[in-house]
Amino acid sequence: MMKIGKPSDFDGKQVPTNPGVYLFRDETNTILYCGKAKNLRNRVSNYFSNPEALAIKTRQLVTKIRDIDWIVVRNEVEALLLENKLIKQHSPKYNISLKDAKTFAYIAFTRDKFPRILSSRKTSPKLESFGPYTDGMQRRELQKLIVSIFKLRTCATLPKRECLNYHIGICTAPCIGKVDGTQYQTQVDSAREFLKGASEKTVIALKNQMAQASRDLKYERALEIRNQLASIELLSKKQIVDHERDFDQDVVAFKRVEEKVIVVQMGIRRGVLLGKKDFNADYQENFEREFLRAFYTSNQIPREIILNNSCWADGEEKEALQKFFSDLRGAPVSLTIPIKGEKKALLGLAEKNIEVNMEHDSALVDLQNSLNLPSLPLVIESFDISNTGDEHIVSGMVRFVDAKPDKSGYRKFKMKTVDSANDFASMKEAVYRRYKRLLEEGAKMPDLILIDGGSEQLGSARDALSSLGLSLPVIGLAKKLEEIYLPEEIFPRRFDNNSKMMLLLRRIRDATHDFSLGYNRKRRQMKMRDQFGGK
Repeated sequence: MMKIGKPSDFDGKQVPTNPGVYLFRDETNTILYCGKAKNLRNRVSNYFSNPEALAIKTRQLVTKIRDIDWIVVRNEVEALLLENKLIKQHSPKYNISLKDAKTFAYIAFTRDKFPRILSSRKTSPKLESFGPYTDGMQRRELQKLIVSIFKLRTCATLPKRECLNYHIGICTAPCIGKVDGTQYQTQVDSAREFLKGASEKTVIALKNQMAQASRDLKYERALEIRNQLASIELLSKKQIVDHERDFDQDVVAFKRVEEKVIVVQMGIRRGVLLGKKDFNADYQENFEREFLRAFYTSNQIPREIILNNSCWADGEEKEALQKFFSDLRGAPVSLTIPIKGEKKALLGLAEKNIEVNMEHDSALVDLQNSLNLPSLPLVIESFDISNTGDEHIVSGMVRFVDAKPDKSGYRKFKMKTVDSANDFASMKEAVYRRYKRLLEEGAKMPDLILIDGGSEQLGSARDALSSLGLSLPVIGLAKKLEEIYLPEEIFPRRFDNNSKMMLLLRRIRDATHDFSLGYNRKRRQMKMRDQFGGK
């Protein structure tokens, strides 16, 4: 172990040249960062030899290091395995952590006599799983379609009498013996082939059924089948990449934009594109390798991972990373950086998605620059007031993260201190209650607060923040002329209404208005039900 009072105290000669894991600790002995190295001295010295060349986040780390410890191992693979174990154990602040990302869900069959179809975020020997599906909406749509076409049961336990699904024609009711085990297994086998991407047999069978229904003059049934075929065609267009693949692949594309990195991960299972997952993180040294380690220690590892950036300094480090993933998977894993061909085309698709994400980011950059905000407004919270005269006075707050709605962060407020149509007092109460709660919880504050209204509404919000001792960036957006009101400025500012910045602000403002109005309407409906009941 080496103790240092400040970064200039570092003496690289004390660090061994063996492969191993290094640990950076702060003055309280808390582990700040854990990393692996083929040569510990070279890797650790890089942090101190030229601090100005480091990423901002890494420079912040270096200023807090007071102890450096290391554990020597025999090779890089052992170093990766130990690094992964220590990161899971200590969760260092400066290591990349994806623990807040949702685990991707699978479509699965139970292994019963009459298998049930369900969604699961974990694989299990008790389940036959397909996926994971990174696009939740597509997964739900696909599962609903499979139930409709193949008529599989969804009940947790077999009931003693038939359920509604049987009566509406989307279950063959094995619970009451309407279908035997052999017939039901045929349904499951067909659904299994469909999930593997072989939809041709299903399409042929459905077309035959549609033709027969037409001959039998069962036109409603023929129309139902035609709609199912249209759904399959739509899903196929979304899903199919290459039916010739008989193994799993992932495509992971990285792009650094100043001190941020945008990452797009796309899962391909036997030629079927299951969806994508977006990440946005602070750049730091060894980012790509750290991201891959963090992601694939909590998600399914495919046979091949296609990359657009080199995540290793040399061939030996690549081999070590492949061996690390192969050990975790229990089967060979290859890391590929294609130059041409279909794999390069897949990378192009992932990079195209990054470009789309960057369009959102450019709107945020314009917003920061145009309004002179202290930081990139990654988290924006917006407030609007809705009332019906002196009744049903409510406020809605929406939350956008990375220029996208975060509906889990939406909040509703029924006014407690305001009993008449006073938008200014209502705005003050809503803003006060929101950030008083965040202060009590020790939660992170937004990067920008957007108020639906002009200077008076903005002033009410500022009064609320001031009473809490908070100084947060806050602006008002007035509807009439789409002007932006800023604190301490008498006259509003105008910008190009078709600029990315203004389009984003209006989208947030409109979402807030709709959310507030919806809450107001709901409260009115509740009052009417209370007054008239079932009369």
